[in-house]
Amino acid sequence: MSDNTTTETVTLTVDGQDVTVAKGTTILQAIDQVGTEIPHYCYHPGLSSPAMCRLCLVEVEGAPKLLPSCVTQATEGQVVHTESENAAGMRRGVLEFYLVNHPLDCPVCDQSGECKLQDYVFAEGRERGRSREPKRIFGRDDFGGDVLFYGDRCVMCTRCVRFMEEIEQKPLLTIVDRGTRSIIDTFFERGLEEAEWGGNVVDICPVGALVSKDFLHKARAWDLKHTPSVCGSCSQGCNIDLHTRDNLVHRIKPRFNADVNGHWMCDYGRGNYEWMNRSDRVEEPTFVDDGRAVQLGWDVALEALEQRLAGVTGGVKAVVSASWSNEDLGAMAKFVESLGGGEIVFRSARAEDESPLRGFPSLARRRDLVPNIKGAELLGMTRVGGDEGRGGLEGVADHDGLIVVLGDDLADQDEFFGSKASLFVYLGAHTSVGASAAHFTLPVSTFAEQKGTFTNHEGIVQEFLPALEAPGSARPASHVISSLVGAPA
Repeated sequence: MSDNTTTETVTLTVDGQDVTVAKGTTILQAIDQVGTEIPHYCYHPGLSSPAMCRLCLVEVEGAPKLLPSCVTQATEGQVVHTESENAAGMRRGVLEFYLVNHPLDCPVCDQSGECKLQDYVFAEGRERGRSREPKRIFGRDDFGGDVLFYGDRCVMCTRCVRFMEEIEQKPLLTIVDRGTRSIIDTFFERGLEEAEWGGNVVDICPVGALVSKDFLHKARAWDLKHTPSVCGSCSQGCNIDLHTRDNLVHRIKPRFNADVNGHWMCDYGRGNYEWMNRSDRVEEPTFVDDGRAVQLGWDVALEALEQRLAGVTGGVKAVVSASWSNEDLGAMAKFVESLGGGEIVFRSARAEDESPLRGFPSLARRRDLVPNIKGAELLGMTRVGGDEGRGGLEGVADHDGLIVVLGDDLADQDEFFGSKASLFVYLGAHTSVGASAAHFTLPVSTFAEQKGTFTNHEGIVQEFLPALEAPGSARPASHVISSLVGAPA
């Protein structure tokens, strides 16, 4: 049955350019569709619009005064001017008022380079301030969690307060006092330590009032490279940007995806990135010969492995990590199939409960704390072990045929794991005692170092791109395994 529903539209004129939008669209959204940016603070597309910052005022022909574009609906035939003398003069005056008390500490502010006050004043603010009164001083406050508050920089847009009330639905922030004494504070002395999504208030703060303790003075915004990726900390699959410099991840920021995570991400995923910067990496292919580890080039290592595969008996048992991509896991499935088939298992740490974002019901920190559980299951792989991500490998540890491990660092296994195998191949980013009996140790890249996809808990396949250079000779596991598919068994 076809859907014949049509969306009602209206056509208006913005700065001499006609634009057609859906009925109910605000003037600010219509301006955005034209490609013009109208300055704004309190408006955020994921929050309610209180129309209190007074920056997005525009002139509408026929209206008795300037109108806030963030809450005024576009109507048929409306004529809007964003650059008229009245509109531009109002913005210039409002920006001057913001700078009356805002400290000029851009050289030491973490928001410098990403600050909307910088951008707006540079674009259309006054060249010189006229205030002769001393600036108000509120100082710095620890809001708990990963959040610091610099009250002197706050422009009272209230985005942070509205996020906690509307989206996380834990009203842990509020406005205290009135007039020039107004300030954001924690509510009833309860800081953001209780919040599980509190890091989002740093993302949505348009100035440097709310900053991350973890990122404080770590890097300048203009030095960071932003790479589209997918969060690897649970099966939700939040869209993110990895912010890197000097081949290190310095922070993670959410990337908008209306179907998966909107504008948000949880604090757990936001803070779980230091493992990508670990220096104890497997860097070169290694072959153990008579108890002596020998580093080999890839050509020599793969040729030697193919020769050993030709003499393997006893069947195949494989262990994979659901933190690896669909491409890596798919290559493993084809490899095992090419050797006559065998069992492929994976393990996953699980949280006790899910942590939903109440104001965005489709988003939660899921119980499965790895990104590609669904992908592994769709490929026919079997989950084993407990919720802590350990155990379940008893049938693999003593296998006397071929054992192949991808990504699982075997941290809970001892040095005898795989010691009875006729051939034990370990493909991983980090080694451990549990992998010490491997005949071949092959370095592979993490998701942060390669292009690939994850399948989230809803079955949505999402692509990530390489943000880091893999160390040494490490390469994607799919490339390594695919070169072995069809090797004689």
